[in-house]
Amino acid sequence: MQSEYFDVVIVGAGLSGIGAACRLKRDCPGKRFVILEARDAMGGTWDLFRYPGIRSDSDMHTLGYDFKPWRESKAIADGPAILNYIHETAAEHDIDRYIRYGQRIIRATWLSEDSCWTLEGRHGKSDRRFAIRCNMLLMCSGYYRYDRGHTPEFKGRERFGGEIVHPQHWPQDLDYRDKKVVMIGSGATAVTLLPEIAKQASHVTMLQRSPTYVVSWPDVDWIANFLRRILPAKLAYAITRWKNITMQQWTYRRSRVAPEKVKKQLLKWVQKELGPDYDVEKHFTPRYNPWDQRLCLVPNSDLFQAIRAGMASVVTDKIDTFTETGIRLQSGEELEADIIVTATGLELQVLGGVQFTVDGTPVDFSKTYSYKGIMFSDVPNLVSTFGYINASWTLRADLTADYFCRLVNHMDAGGYRQCTPRLRAEDEAMESRPWLTAFSSGYVQRALHLMPMQGDHEPWINPQNYRADRKMFREGEIADGALVFEYPDAPDHAALQPRKAG
Repeated sequence: MQSEYFDVVIVGAGLSGIGAACRLKRDCPGKRFVILEARDAMGGTWDLFRYPGIRSDSDMHTLGYDFKPWRESKAIADGPAILNYIHETAAEHDIDRYIRYGQRIIRATWLSEDSCWTLEGRHGKSDRRFAIRCNMLLMCSGYYRYDRGHTPEFKGRERFGGEIVHPQHWPQDLDYRDKKVVMIGSGATAVTLLPEIAKQASHVTMLQRSPTYVVSWPDVDWIANFLRRILPAKLAYAITRWKNITMQQWTYRRSRVAPEKVKKQLLKWVQKELGPDYDVEKHFTPRYNPWDQRLCLVPNSDLFQAIRAGMASVVTDKIDTFTETGIRLQSGEELEADIIVTATGLELQVLGGVQFTVDGTPVDFSKTYSYKGIMFSDVPNLVSTFGYINASWTLRADLTADYFCRLVNHMDAGGYRQCTPRLRAEDEAMESRPWLTAFSSGYVQRALHLMPMQGDHEPWINPQNYRADRKMFREGEIADGALVFEYPDAPDHAALQPRKAG
């Protein structure tokens, strides 16, 4: 099977991949690159998810790219607006022509003697195979499976006579008008869906095992809109972005150092929204502290408005079984339903589910250490994008792309063909920690055993601090002693053999 060669391959044409390609084209001119996208369209999450009301849960002044101002009046944007923003960015930077759609990577094989990755995959759902070779590989494939969401086993599911829908695969012809809808889950997807469905359904019930922190926020940033009227677009955007980043980071730090005070304030706001007689303790008081899981954003109080109007309700209980006409709860209560929506979360996967091999040895990423949260011990020339859990995804994606370009240029300047994070003698005895800490969301906890480890000191950590990361990725020394650079013409084969970390 013949294979083309590129200097860089970017996997994924979503928000991260398009942003990375724009930077690569700008900062590493002359590099031959291609973007491989498994699906048939650009946009990633924002093209995949089509459920009613789909929107961001972060403001677009931080979820947007730092090089392209967000110009719409709504800061909390809907899915189509975000998808249009991604398409605009690609068109403005002439990125469209670098994308190959319907090319799913199955296997990635590294050979040190060639300083080269060989990527093998198939075209769409067919059996047609392809192979592409590259020196540097940048994974922007997201963090969850696109082909299926997480759906627990529900007793009696086969008995239910209505429709069961997962938001990740929403039927465009689903008719919920005047129907009774039970939505299982109370995370970001559920609180987004409920107000939209409630406009037409006869009633929507949000069924949760335990509550989630929910905070209302305006979908319009009046400061941003004012600044855009009086200042050049880029300057107005930069100021708003700085303002919102500062607010995000302050809120997160405050939640870490004074969780009880933050909890009290959040619940006070909910009680004010729903009235003094509503049982906030039962339905909106989580068992965990704020930011142990992401806060659920409710724009303009739409969720609370639906509850106040009697269009929707919240039930906190556990499921006993599905029945022919709905769901019976462990308390004995029965919820009637024509449609059941399983807003039960995502199914995480590591690096797009690609099988990696380094010099003949399969890579088990759970046995590697995370290098700065973007590379992996003993895995050469591979960078992976994973956004923040405590701030907007794109903030970290931007920094990762910046660092990737710095790394490529550093290798060119030194004539290097390989860069490999390696544990030094002083790193061998460090404590192993989970890749994500202090974050209890189920979708993360279910997959932590598949993730790389992190250590107890830099650079073997997965940082979650934008201000510190910005300095590290954009100004920090590339050749730090832990990232080992090597020449292609005289490889030390003994040194290049991968070893297990931990």
